[in-house]
Amino acid sequence: MTDRSDTCRPVTEISEGVYDLTLTREPARYRAYLFDWDIPTLVDCGPAEASDTLLDRIATCDVAPERLILTHADHDHVGGFDEVVDRYDPTTWVPEQSCLETEHDPDRRYGHEDQLEPFTAVHVPGHTDDNYALVAPEHNLAIMGDALIGADWRGLPAGYFVLVEGVYSDDLRAAERNAERLQDYAFDVGLVFHGSSVLEDAREKLDAYLDFPNKGDWVTD
Repeated sequence: MTDRSDTCRPVTEISEGVYDLTLTREPARYRAYLFDWDIPTLVDCGPAEASDTLLDRIATCDVAPERLILTHADHDHVGGFDEVVDRYDPTTWVPEQSCLETEHDPDRRYGHEDQLEPFTAVHVPGHTDDNYALVAPEHNLAIMGDALIGADWRGLPAGYFVLVEGVYSDDLRAAERNAERLQDYAFDVGLVFHGSSVLEDAREKLDAYLDFPNKGDWVTD
């Protein structure tokens, strides 16, 4: 599957100090995000084969990350971990559920609702057990991890969310149920790793997606 987004520039400054780093375009678009905020932070680090590209993209931004946060440990999010640590020696934050096969051990582990200022970590298992979103209310922004992706990844109009495909998810039912946790937070921008990000009215669009007509109560075991 290829990314249908038509905005695959190598580095895009989405808003002041928020950089979307495109690492590959074929066979799919893989991303990382770099934040030039109080603590310069890299979120995820792409697949291993794009490690050199990741370092080039970071250098283009002229921002040295002091912190690396993983949303989860899928190959397309963790591949450049060792290379980033070797180059920048950031403090590394990894979900408490993640199992890493990296040369460097993580410095810190985080869990649900832990504060990684300015982010709040929101555990959204389903795609994987260790999947997290990161919400920064004071910046009106959320990084969705792989809780949700851009609708255009699945051939629908850009500017909306859909769930990650079932073929790539451990438990699609759990993924949808746990995505409701994000409705406890306010944000206008929702950054995704696959497809196009939702750059306006993201929370309202998430509500419309999750709170569909005639929605019943979840039946749990």
